Amino acid sequence: MLLVVSAFIVLLLIGMPVAFAIGISGALFFIQNLNLPFTIPIQLTVSQTQNFALLAVPLFILSGNFMNQAGITERLLTLSTVLTGHMRGGLAQVTIALSTLMGGVSGSCIADAAMETRILGPEMLKRGFTKGYTAGIISFSSLITPIIPPGIGLILYGTVGQVSIGRLFAAGILPGLFLWIALAITVSLTAKRRGYKPERECIARPKEIIVAAWSSLWAVLFPVFLLVGLRFGIFTPSEIGAFAVVYAITVGVFAYKQLKWATIKEALEGSTVDIGAVMFIIAMSGIFGYGIVWDRVPETISNFMLGISENPYVVMLLIIAFLLIAGCFVDGSVLIIMLTPIFLPIALDLGLDPVHFGLIFIIAITIGNFTPPVGSAMYAVCSILECPVGDYTLESLPFLFTVSAVCVLLIFVPDIVLLIPDWIFGKA
Repeated sequence: MLLVVSAFIVLLLIGMPVAFAIGISGALFFIQNLNLPFTIPIQLTVSQTQNFALLAVPLFILSGNFMNQAGITERLLTLSTVLTGHMRGGLAQVTIALSTLMGGVSGSCIADAAMETRILGPEMLKRGFTKGYTAGIISFSSLITPIIPPGIGLILYGTVGQVSIGRLFAAGILPGLFLWIALAITVSLTAKRRGYKPERECIARPKEIIVAAWSSLWAVLFPVFLLVGLRFGIFTPSEIGAFAVVYAITVGVFAYKQLKWATIKEALEGSTVDIGAVMFIIAMSGIFGYGIVWDRVPETISNFMLGISENPYVVMLLIIAFLLIAGCFVDGSVLIIMLTPIFLPIALDLGLDPVHFGLIFIIAITIGNFTPPVGSAMYAVCSILECPVGDYTLESLPFLFTVSAVCVLLIFVPDIVLLIPDWIFGKA
């Protein structure tokens, strides 16, 4: 397995696309073990995509693109400005609020970061924000988006680890709000020192808030409909993805009347690219994952970590530290697919709740999208703003410390994660 992992790292370093790096390095395992039929990699590639629960992934990607084209983003931006524009930091606070509200629409931190950079980035620069600070807050605020349901990472983790996706969706709500509050405080402190002004002179009047909230009602209600549908057994996770697509089209065509044939075509084209990339990675991961299980890698890593300590909090901190480092080099969706079968059994052996562990697991992996050298969201934001990565890295440190502190808090106070799932679905 050492050769396989080494090949995977080398292929990534020379710039090969992630899916091909996974597939080629995974195939090396079968070349090493000639006693295994070479038809297995082909079977694994096909069977990996036949998991019915994974149908939720392309459906939620499609619904997110439809919602972005339906005029929901503009309405959520207005609501975010009304709610937080009076706070110190102005558009930086609006960015955090918009990422939180976009969690019920996008589900992808990279898509959210790119969208907000194009909409808010130029305006922040006009108001005197530095490029590094602008890129940093847009990137790290987008961490909230995949935590609020329906996050694609939560669906992948739940599918691979056989964990209730409904409970995972519910578990993301409070941590998402905690991240919002923590980042808002950080922005207030840093903005005061930098002299960044509020976007509005005074707090919005109740009537103004009600009008903005009413115009965004269909977007805000979407996560509620998801959880209600899952709680009462109206939909399975796969079926609720189909409901999300129908809901997005209905809202865009009949409620907001902005979803026309041209925008539908654009959403379908974007979804085809996004879905193809994700599903190709999932298909190739079957080859790589087979070798991991065959060589008993999960048991080896489990014995190593338990040899250091059997304290669940210490082991979880070790896992989070590993994920933060791995996230600097490997895409988040790849890590979820590859590492869930390794680390989830360790968490279960230690008596940790799989939902509690899963949410922290997803947050730690997602942070890697914002850190050099290969953070996808980081490069998306920096390229749009033409911001040097060095400036971004330096000015993002307060936000990195903040989200890391929230992650540690969630480890030691699991009730923050489990309160809403236990309330909606009952104790596991």
